[in-house]
Amino acid sequence: MSVLLPFLLTLRGSARSRVALQLEILALRHQLHVLQRTRPRRPQFANRDRWLWVLFSRVWTDWRTALVIVKPETVIAWHRAGFRLYWRWRSRRHPGRPKITQEVRELIRHLAEENPGWGSPKIHGELLKLGFEISERSVARYLGGVHRRGDPRKSWLSFLQNHREAIVAFDFFTVPTVTFQLLYCFFVIEHGRRKILHLNVTRHPNAEWVVQQLREAFPEAGPYRYVILDRDSKFDAEVTTFLEATGLKPKRTSIQSPWQNGTAERWVGSCRREILDHVIALNEQHLLRLVRDYVSYYHQDRIHDSLEKDTPYRRAIEPKPAASAIVTALPRLGGLHHRYAWSEAA
Repeated sequence: MSVLLPFLLTLRGSARSRVALQLEILALRHQLHVLQRTRPRRPQFANRDRWLWVLFSRVWTDWRTALVIVKPETVIAWHRAGFRLYWRWRSRRHPGRPKITQEVRELIRHLAEENPGWGSPKIHGELLKLGFEISERSVARYLGGVHRRGDPRKSWLSFLQNHREAIVAFDFFTVPTVTFQLLYCFFVIEHGRRKILHLNVTRHPNAEWVVQQLREAFPEAGPYRYVILDRDSKFDAEVTTFLEATGLKPKRTSIQSPWQNGTAERWVGSCRREILDHVIALNEQHLLRLVRDYVSYYHQDRIHDSLEKDTPYRRAIEPKPAASAIVTALPRLGGLHHRYAWSEAA
């Protein structure tokens, strides 16, 4: 037994040396093959070449001694890259619950932006009523990235729409005279029927004058609860104190936001386009007469889209009195505008 053991060890060592020799020959031949098929400056290794050397590094302990055209660090980098690719493949996503369509995602965002106070239960209920099969949990997940504050413009417009019968507004607009002097026209308008409650013209406006105009516009407590005004310096603490004493709650608009007082701004635009752009004011009395004539036309004759094609004073529908009746034009504002009515044929 003592004689047989050294013989077996020698045989085992010679077998290992033969395997190592064959691997070394294979590695050298492979490198020569790579050099023969690539450019002489820099050998190019294909993926199969990299995998072969990674395999050598795993099964052959002396693989570094056979390297000629590549560094051992490069082979180790190839092995690490293969390791990452393998685990990326193992960690790939498996198909699960179907994704929510783009249409449903956009609809969830649309409902959330239009209704800032709605949560996932209400939005989920609306989607079910529209025939979309989706879970409430999925709706809640997509709501996480939606801006829920809402549009301040829509909130303000909703306030104006819901309280229009109780809202009035006032403002100034300027008109130059024939002598290039500047006149200030002050007006108060209600939101419900767009009626002009008060109007006056002055050359030197101030807070005391504004308070006097408001006294004439609101001689007693009325149905109005809110008044919209801008940040004009003439509307100071004296004006707001009088408004609060009258029972009105002042609502100042934001800086450079005329759209927040849109009813008053639209009336100014209509007044300019329909009368003031066609005449030249001579003085305060002339401008006051012109604007009062326009207010009379505005209340009784002019059709308003926002009032469902009616006038602030509710112009009655005039039926055709007879088969022979014809439509005649009634001039308004010196012929700038007309009102039409039925009249008997001559």
